[in-house]
Amino acid sequence: MSLIAEFLASIRGFVQTQNGDELRNWLLVEPNVAAHYYELGQQLRSSCPANSGNIEKLVEKHLPEEDDVPEGRASPWPGFNSFMEEYLKYWRDVDFNDVVKLYGRLSDLLISCANALANPTYGIMLLQTSMSLSEALSKLVMSITKEPHLMAQIQGDMTGDEAGEKKSIVELAADIIQKIFTSCLTDRSSTRWSPPEGKKIAVYLFANLTLKLLFACDKSRLAVQMFTNLSTSGPALSLYPASQRVTFLYYLGRFNFDHGHYMRAHWCFEEAYRQCHPQFLKHRRQILIYWIPSNLLLGRFPSRMLLSRPEAAGFADIFIPICAAIRTGNFVAFHQALNASRDWLWDRGLYLTLLYRLKPLVWRSFTRKTFLLTWEGATGNDPNMMTNRAPALSLSDLVVTAMYVQKLLEGYVPVAAGTTLTLAPPPGGQPKRLMPSEGLIFGNKQPDLDSMESIVAGLVYAGLLNGFIARQQKKFAVEGAKRKGGNAVAAGWPCPYESIMDRFREDYEDELAAADAGETNEPPGEFEDVPGWVKMG
Repeated sequence: MSLIAEFLASIRGFVQTQNGDELRNWLLVEPNVAAHYYELGQQLRSSCPANSGNIEKLVEKHLPEEDDVPEGRASPWPGFNSFMEEYLKYWRDVDFNDVVKLYGRLSDLLISCANALANPTYGIMLLQTSMSLSEALSKLVMSITKEPHLMAQIQGDMTGDEAGEKKSIVELAADIIQKIFTSCLTDRSSTRWSPPEGKKIAVYLFANLTLKLLFACDKSRLAVQMFTNLSTSGPALSLYPASQRVTFLYYLGRFNFDHGHYMRAHWCFEEAYRQCHPQFLKHRRQILIYWIPSNLLLGRFPSRMLLSRPEAAGFADIFIPICAAIRTGNFVAFHQALNASRDWLWDRGLYLTLLYRLKPLVWRSFTRKTFLLTWEGATGNDPNMMTNRAPALSLSDLVVTAMYVQKLLEGYVPVAAGTTLTLAPPPGGQPKRLMPSEGLIFGNKQPDLDSMESIVAGLVYAGLLNGFIARQQKKFAVEGAKRKGGNAVAAGWPCPYESIMDRFREDYEDELAAADAGETNEPPGEFEDVPGWVKMG
């Protein structure tokens, strides 16, 4: 008996006994396999050349479909035989040095496997094989995306209008794996709220694999449909093992972080960190890498206790200087802190987000400091206490302090002149040419009344300042000082996290009101609900 016949006979035996584990162990596609797989390929090239139809005949002969199957046994089915034909063609044609051809063959094989998996009676025995093939394709795609010349060979020239029509290899691979995910999601072996059975046991395994691929290739936006499907009909996450829960919540947090939903990201990372066992330091560290920035963007700083944990080793050097710059409103220190860790932050996709999204918090502290320096309506020497004069921040004063900081950013040097402090020109006499993101406004553009009014208005809209702009007086007027016992600072510069949380809650209540009024078909759910995170009802 030839090696091909022996191989197919063994596969038939595993199918008859519904042994999914052995099918996975035998249906291998990686290059580091036993020598007899290469011998199998050699025999296939000799006896089954392309377009000969011999492979189809071999499969039909050695994997016959049975009509009368005893209870507890199984039979090959058309979808499985088509998959086996693709598998034999894979080993006949495979060349691990030709990555382009390998990608095509592996994609076709996984598509065929997904079709076979969809069989409602016997498909589940291919669940483990589907996972191993999906992992192999994901690994290959992630390696190809790092090689532009290989991407070009596979995708062709994607310029002009055609670029919007063609899917990338990442999208194509994700579509195949999501097809398997959908097959598991729609399996009816168990209900949504009962312990998973059948193909439903792999819902979050394939979801996590898809998310890993998308994030590795910077395509997280493609996960929207999958999260929507989970929210609509997905099983409760709490019914699955901790490893799957933590991984899914980590990627869901990353998705929300990338799309600006920092409160949702915080909830996901917090729960992922809580459920991740302390002995898994690498995993807890990976969660912290994004959980800490999520909270920074919400106006909450990491505690010394958190930064002293083993999984947070080295994070204090990165985040404490950033926190200090935000707290003091020090733009010079803020840019220095980010630049000191630029490479580390950039590699994790955090640098630009922190650079632009943290600036409003720095401006909040900066305007607060300017108010403390310039407000003349205080009682005694305490700027927090006011007299009958309404507390207000002069925009002209803010221009002066902002121009001083702009000069520091351009390289001017503070010099003591008697009892006063002045600024000396930068070494060389010319101001530093700033990038657009390095200046207070835009590069070397100097602050003026219009720009300061715009910034203050933005801070008021964001809830970081409490008051209004009196345009005729060119001042920011603080509201609610009396309710704070005369403390103008506490009234005008509320706690950032509390303000952001209040705003988030107001948006939620608006959604509730819209649902009650029939203006939307989808009720918002609970306050802390995160789309894609299915909780027990």
